[in-house]
Amino acid sequence: QVQVVESGGGLVQPGGSLRLTCLVSGTTDRILDTYWYRRAPGKQRDMVASITTPGGTYHADSVKGRFTISKDNDKNMMSLQMNSLKPEDTAVYYCSIGTWRGNYWGQGTQVTVSS
Repeated sequence: QVQVVESGGGLVQPGGSLRLTCLVSGTTDRILDTYWYRRAPGKQRDMVASITTPGGTYHADSVKGRFTISKDNDKNMMSLQMNSLKPEDTAVYYCSIGTWRGNYWGQGTQVTVSS
């Protein structure tokens, strides 16, 4: 069974940094697409960043220049480096992957940006 597990969330002050990690297990299929989403309280889920095949790398305008998505194919691990965090970045962050069999989601990790 495919498992997608996020980690690295927490409480950070404005201007601080966090690195979210997404580990995938239970599959030998090639991970074609990787997405990071977030859902802020009372808001819809939004895509933050992605790496797709083909297609390349995408970062939402709201995080461009502050967040960086990366992928380590050898380790089936994806990361989201978040710098210069703002209170409006507070949300539950979700990792999602796509293989030829379908899409899989993690349970999410809470990121809170507050002084």
